[in-house]
Amino acid sequence: MKKLLTVCAALTCVLGIISCKGKKDGLAGQEITLVMAEVNLEGTISAQMDQAFKEKVEELSGGKIKIDLQTGGILGDEESVMDLLRKPGNTIHLQRISAFNVAALGCEKSSLLVIPFTFANKDHFWKFATSEAAQSILNEPYEDGVGLKGLFYGEEGFRNFFATKKLSSPQDFNGIKLRITSDPIMKGIASGLKANAVSVGFADLYSALQTGIADAADQPLANYLANHFHNIAPYMVLDGHTLGVTEVVIASETWDKLSKEQRQILTEAGRYAGEVCRKVSQEAEDAAKAQLLAEGAVFTEVSDLTPWQTASADIIAESAKAAPELYQEILDLAK
Repeated sequence: MKKLLTVCAALTCVLGIISCKGKKDGLAGQEITLVMAEVNLEGTISAQMDQAFKEKVEELSGGKIKIDLQTGGILGDEESVMDLLRKPGNTIHLQRISAFNVAALGCEKSSLLVIPFTFANKDHFWKFATSEAAQSILNEPYEDGVGLKGLFYGEEGFRNFFATKKLSSPQDFNGIKLRITSDPIMKGIASGLKANAVSVGFADLYSALQTGIADAADQPLANYLANHFHNIAPYMVLDGHTLGVTEVVIASETWDKLSKEQRQILTEAGRYAGEVCRKVSQEAEDAAKAQLLAEGAVFTEVSDLTPWQTASADIIAESAKAAPELYQEILDLAK
């Protein structure tokens, strides 16, 4: 029944877009429903951010714009939904997506956000998130004709490696099967660690670790807990190699049909949702670490990041070439 309602809502919006084709403001004044995909479960950091966005959009629009939020990967994994979002006549309109996957589309500016050890801490990231540099990166896929428009940023905490056996140093990764996403930067990290890269979809990661297809992967603390990875891969090394930067994106086709006022509502709601994310992310991370320790997870603290940064030196240097001045601008925001 829930899936039927989702399809009906999506079709309502799509029909609205089609019927207004050719008008200056394709959806101006209409009551519309935008379907939004979230791969993580309800209650996770990203899902809470999405919920805040949904509620603020509906409040600011007086109910004229409704967000049909589907969590838990009901609509598919990130990569498959991203592909659907970019196709003409799509029935999914919004998605919370990892910056890794935006970078994988060839968006060079977006790739800067997933370079290892870019953000010194969360304050550094949130200072960036409200900067002009951030806006230029959000606009990149739209301006490049990729089929997506970035609306706002979120974060899920710093990503750490976890494994089915204890890994304490970069040398311990030599030869292990490390699950990575398909983007070049994660491939570069795996190469620098001399690990064997394994491409596994997020939905299949638990079983891959369980069956030995993968020995290790990386996730922020809260997602590591929420997806119960500690039950089968209880060892985590707190290297914080990248921040789990996320973006909420909208299909370019949908964005092009919105009026100026509707766009402003989505943008303002996005700023509000980002503030919610900043608060709940730290709270969730602190609570997750305490619970994970209580449930048997084993953490290895990293007192010196130098060996880890050295292992990633090649991919850091190579990736920064995409937009060196912009990358330096991001780094300088830590000051």
